[in-house]
Amino acid sequence: MKKIVIASSNPGKLREIGQLLEPLAIEVLPQSDFEVPEAEEPYFTFIENALAKARHASLHSGLPALADDSGICVDALQGAPGVYSARFAGEPKSDARNNEKLLQALEGVEDRHAHYYCVMVLVRNPEDPQPLIAQGIWQGEILQAPRGEGGFGYDPLFLDAKTGKTGAELPMDIKNRISHRGHALRDMLHLIEKLQS
Repeated sequence: MKKIVIASSNPGKLREIGQLLEPLAIEVLPQSDFEVPEAEEPYFTFIENALAKARHASLHSGLPALADDSGICVDALQGAPGVYSARFAGEPKSDARNNEKLLQALEGVEDRHAHYYCVMVLVRNPEDPQPLIAQGIWQGEILQAPRGEGGFGYDPLFLDAKTGKTGAELPMDIKNRISHRGHALRDMLHLIEKLQS
């Protein structure tokens, strides 16, 4: 594999994945370079949605495709927003409205434990019968109010259990090392390396 298309239009995801894939001699291209339309995400699980996005991007680009599906799962909300994290407050997608809705849903709730979850899928072609699959989890809790200027999504509300900082307060290199996406992508790198050896 000399080139991989990333099945995402999210600039935050593209930055993080691009930075983490730099060590491999594989050119990483966003799906927008191939005018790939947005894929349907009709499923109730992260893995099914990631697989659908990867196959869709591979079909439209003619290249191997890497997709992730990720979101935040809050214990007190039975795992919600989950696969609906990006559209928790409806369309059009809005990080600010999603964060506001999450705070409202947790008003008066003491148990604010949550985790980010990411599943990453790489298909070598649209009909790949054996996709590479990696996953990662990032434990933390939801704050009462946002903190920090960086990150995206729920990062300003998500307090990392180990550093005591929110996802929005962490420098990109540290976030990439400890985040759900960072864990999933490192696992994916090992799988790609095995494939190429």
